[in-house]
Amino acid sequence: MDERNLLSTREVAQFLNINEKMVYTLIAEKGLPATKVTGKWLFPRHLVEQWVENETINFPKTRDPLPPYHGLLIISGSNDILLDRTISLFNQLYPENVSVFGNLGSLGGIRALIRNLCHMASSHLLQENEQEYNFGFAEDELGQLPAVINFCRREQGIIIAKGNPREIQGVADLGKPDLKIVNRPLGTGTRLLLDRELEKAGIEGERIEGYGRELQRHLDVGLEVLSGRADAGPGIRAVAGLLELDFISLRWERFDFLVLKDRFFDKGIQLFVGLLHEPAFKELAEDLSGYDLNLCSKMVFPQETENKKET
Repeated sequence: MDERNLLSTREVAQFLNINEKMVYTLIAEKGLPATKVTGKWLFPRHLVEQWVENETINFPKTRDPLPPYHGLLIISGSNDILLDRTISLFNQLYPENVSVFGNLGSLGGIRALIRNLCHMASSHLLQENEQEYNFGFAEDELGQLPAVINFCRREQGIIIAKGNPREIQGVADLGKPDLKIVNRPLGTGTRLLLDRELEKAGIEGERIEGYGRELQRHLDVGLEVLSGRADAGPGIRAVAGLLELDFISLRWERFDFLVLKDRFFDKGIQLFVGLLHEPAFKELAEDLSGYDLNLCSKMVFPQETENKKET
């Protein structure tokens, strides 16, 4: 890692406009990203910036709410192949309506929701307890828990070349010399998962060639691996299956829609959620690997506020 991308304790204190003693408190109590080298704390700049973004509350709202529903359904958030197909099916079956998607990543989708820029946000943000998804992030950003509807469960992992020529067995192998990856942007659930797994493996992401090369879609990651321009990249099994690439599974995750409660009964939202019960929707997933629709269209509720406390 370029030492210019590492901040000292004093530099972090200046960046956050706090005293140095408070920096140590943030490391211990708030998870401020830090590493100890030769007895001194060092802070990767990009992780500090990401931490600040993730800790942001009271995100600015727009002055005007979304207008009453008049045929345009706006979904924003996390990219997904099955979701892309479902939006196309919606537009085909309900020509008097139009559904559009803003690919902003999970966190970006939630923030678009709070700013009244979309009707639904798609998200798969894994909480610190590694058991639940989205609830803590949504409550932190929105100040309230929205309606949460499951879209699917899907398999996340590492997309690798057919035959695994680089002999990658897990996240720890991404630190091999001369291995090149591509990445997903900050604020996406996929990037959050990869960074968490790299931290567990004791690997600094910026030491991996290509770590800073961010692509907007899972399919783009797969195409880079297929072309040989990258040896690996984080993504979903469905992409590996479509492109006939190999895949290393990290976990099954819950992919949800978040809807503000006062918009839940908007016609477009009800039409879209209703579509998830139809055979035509189920057929969309038949040729895709790595999807589980057992929870699809069901309302998802946190068991207790413990999930929030654990984050």
